Amino acid sequence: MSKKTLVLGASLKSNRYSHYAIQRLVANNHDVLAFGLKSGEVSGITIDTEMFPYENLDTVTLYVNPQNQKAYYDYIISLKPKRVIFNPGTENPEFYKLLRENNIDFEVACTLVLLSTNQY
Repeated sequence: MSKKTLVLGASLKSNRYSHYAIQRLVANNHDVLAFGLKSGEVSGITIDTEMFPYENLDTVTLYVNPQNQKAYYDYIISLKPKRVIFNPGTENPEFYKLLRENNIDFEVACTLVLLSTNQY
């Protein structure tokens, strides 16, 4: 089943995990959206640089370090995703609390591992 996913912190650099996550999500037939600081395209997915009010999101997968996440708290909450995945290096207890208060599930996991083990 396709899960509409926003990759937040998307990168055009092919050595970045967010770049690889977009490729793997597309390869697994998920509906992928991407937000990053530089616009471009990865696996046919356009990286948006504007915070659009995406609808019906299943997952937001984070590739932004905790210090830089604050700027996105309200935005992510406003999207009302079913869950937020905190990839390695993005763990953020302050944000977990806000998500809990807004009834948004979250998990500390690696999107690439979840995909490769069919647990996504």
